[in-house]
Amino acid sequence: MRGWFSLPGSISRCWPLVVSITLMPVALADSLPAPIQALADQGLEIHGEFDAPGGMRGFGASRQGRELAIYLTPDGEHAITGTLTGPDGGNQFEEAALDEHVRAPLEAQTWQLLKDSHWIQDGERDAPRVIYTFTDPNCPYCQAFWEAARPWVEAGDVQLRHIMVGILAADSPGKAAALLGADDPAEALAEHKQGQTISASAQPRDIEEQVYANNQLFEGLGLYATPTSAFKRQTDEGVTRLDRVEGMPSEERLEEMMGGPAPP
Repeated sequence: MRGWFSLPGSISRCWPLVVSITLMPVALADSLPAPIQALADQGLEIHGEFDAPGGMRGFGASRQGRELAIYLTPDGEHAITGTLTGPDGGNQFEEAALDEHVRAPLEAQTWQLLKDSHWIQDGERDAPRVIYTFTDPNCPYCQAFWEAARPWVEAGDVQLRHIMVGILAADSPGKAAALLGADDPAEALAEHKQGQTISASAQPRDIEEQVYANNQLFEGLGLYATPTSAFKRQTDEGVTRLDRVEGMPSEERLEEMMGGPAPP
């Protein structure tokens, strides 16, 4: 699962790191070996330590959202960054270490950031599957995604949580704020999706700040397209991971997001 980033137009199965998040335990932060601390002082984020072969100590780290492993030599005097290759030419050990000590914990924190953002519920509160999706009121692909998701949402299988952003047009922030500030945001969003015009309007400062915070989250996650949707999936090993789709999903990806074929 190497690589948390995708080029524009591609689909990534993992989320980018949130650069402002540091998962390094306090005890670790207080006791970094000098070479590791020197790398941290140069801008690397050190997230955790793991056992490494050859008497070395391994550290999971990231720089500008890209994960990497650091190996401290047995004498504690030097640090090596790069790929650790085994006798078979593979790097499975390193991949597993980064997965456990960098990617999985940061994905959990990213999910919590999405949960704590400002969103509008679309679907049953107790639906077994939750999908967060960044939605701009002026986004035609967000509209298409909303329409495509109706069978699962209306069957009570999926709850969409629309994180309202204003990024596509000058009036997008005002429209997003109008939806978030409505007496019944869920009803207002549904009416908007069903063709009712929504106008940008002045809202209380706290509502406008919610849109700004959502925009900051969108940018902080390194996203570029609406809709971008996040959902949890099970790996072949039975591990829960965070997945994403940027833009309007294909039919195959839509079913994967929704957890299966459309209900009859």
